[in-house]
Amino acid sequence: MSAGVASATRPAADAAPLALARTLRHRRERRIVLVLAALVLVVAAVSLMVGAYNLSVPDLLRTLVGQGSSSENFIVFKLRLPRLTLAILVGVAFAVSGALFQTVLRNPLASPDIIGVTGGASAAAVFGMLVLGLGSVATSFMAFAGAMVVATAIYLLAWRGGVVGYRFVLIGVGVAFIVQGLLGYLLSRADLRNAEDALTWLVGSVSGARWPEIAVLAGFLAVLLPAVAVLAGRMRMLQLGDDTASSLGVRAERSRLALLVAAVALAALATAFVGPLAFIAFVSAPIARRLVGTGSLALVSAALIGVLITTVADFTAQHLLPGSLELPAGIITGAIGAPYLLWLLATQNRIGKGA
Repeated sequence: MSAGVASATRPAADAAPLALARTLRHRRERRIVLVLAALVLVVAAVSLMVGAYNLSVPDLLRTLVGQGSSSENFIVFKLRLPRLTLAILVGVAFAVSGALFQTVLRNPLASPDIIGVTGGASAAAVFGMLVLGLGSVATSFMAFAGAMVVATAIYLLAWRGGVVGYRFVLIGVGVAFIVQGLLGYLLSRADLRNAEDALTWLVGSVSGARWPEIAVLAGFLAVLLPAVAVLAGRMRMLQLGDDTASSLGVRAERSRLALLVAAVALAALATAFVGPLAFIAFVSAPIARRLVGTGSLALVSAALIGVLITTVADFTAQHLLPGSLELPAGIITGAIGAPYLLWLLATQNRIGKGA
């Protein structure tokens, strides 16, 4: 009798440390998310208050509730809030896209701006601007289509009865060089003024944000992000390996394809609206996972990191130079991401994981 009671209580005793560890992990994740959300609020408030015409906190609050003057309403709702909103949306899209690529392909270099997806969008957009003479809306559609075509080509070239992460990344890097060559050719053949416009788009910027475009982007994200949340469970299974995932009832290749489609769509959308803002997709998820430190997907934390990088980069780009001179935000994100890429390559090689 006593032996039976002991055997019955042993599983519960073994499960207690696991439940405690899970609880502590969730608490840490919640704390990180709350801190990041608070930082986003601070950056957003500063972005809305500081500029050629500064607003105080009471002025900003009064304007946001509809009690501001006409000049304050124009500054907040026509100039600063659309720009801030667009930066938040594309920050989320780039960050979640990078997190999906890196997790599904199990490679920290698997980011849409490293493996040619955003490069494909850029090449298609520049082709539309310089060769077809398209306007901004049609150029955005071209960028989206270019990213999807390039991602499809990479997937088909990497397919060998399935997709392996390192092969997908290597083919993607090769495709990235091809589209860079195509970009160089298009720019070298273009009129100087048109080439200047194309180069400005290629750097990436959230300036010139307008509410109708923001509404379209928000609508797409309202569909894609819940789909990613639904697929997140399968992504956790894929982290355990294809055999383990299959034994748990997950169709590995079909789930991987669905996650890659979502990742490509997010990167393509963000690039179509603001251009290829460099390195946000590349650095957001690794930073978030280092902060959380629990081995989880940390998608929410990664999205908040992406928002922070985008909004801080845009604010810095607006105010770094004196007077009315303004830099594209892509220059600042590139300055952040390039050193991280070099550090990652150096450390990966040192521990024997690099190429």
